[in-house]
Amino acid sequence: VIREIRADMKSGRQMNRLLQGDVGSGKTLVALMVALIAIDNGCQACIMAPTEILAEQHLDTLREVLGDMPVRVALLTGSVKGKRRTEVFRDLVAGEIQILVGTHAVIEDNVLFHKLGLVVIDEQHRFGVAHRAKLWVKNAVPPHVLVMTATPIPRTLAMTLYGDLDVSVIDELPAGRKPIVTQHFYEKDRLKLFGF
Repeated sequence: VIREIRADMKSGRQMNRLLQGDVGSGKTLVALMVALIAIDNGCQACIMAPTEILAEQHLDTLREVLGDMPVRVALLTGSVKGKRRTEVFRDLVAGEIQILVGTHAVIEDNVLFHKLGLVVIDEQHRFGVAHRAKLWVKNAVPPHVLVMTATPIPRTLAMTLYGDLDVSVIDELPAGRKPIVTQHFYEKDRLKLFGF
């Protein structure tokens, strides 16, 4: 998948790619690797998620994987207010933030980038075309676009629905991945759920 994406980015044309993969298959790590390619080329990256919880999970994952690498990652959601929000706006325009992770807040008109080179949209089906388009115009040159989904879409249907997108599929799971366990809780077990 990374080879396909790298070829897109080197081709001189705007990448417009759909990445499909099961929950836990490594889509966020692919997004980070692509963001690092953008950063290496002097650009910023923006990762947009549909909920604050998912945006915060992405932020935590990125920071954990990046460790002490000199890459500044920031969060912008509706909950980021006041001085923190002003600092994010200022540092984003100055180019001091390399990766911005957020929700719909990132598409607000007052969110400006120094040089946006990559847009990653997670759970892309939760956003409309107009939402995605607002990110595309945040740079003089349209940024590369990677949209991600865990919803399995057969290739022929993907070509029909997303004919403007190249499609990549992560069809194997990372080694050592813990199995997904689905549990059902009744209202009477709410505190047990919170503890979990």
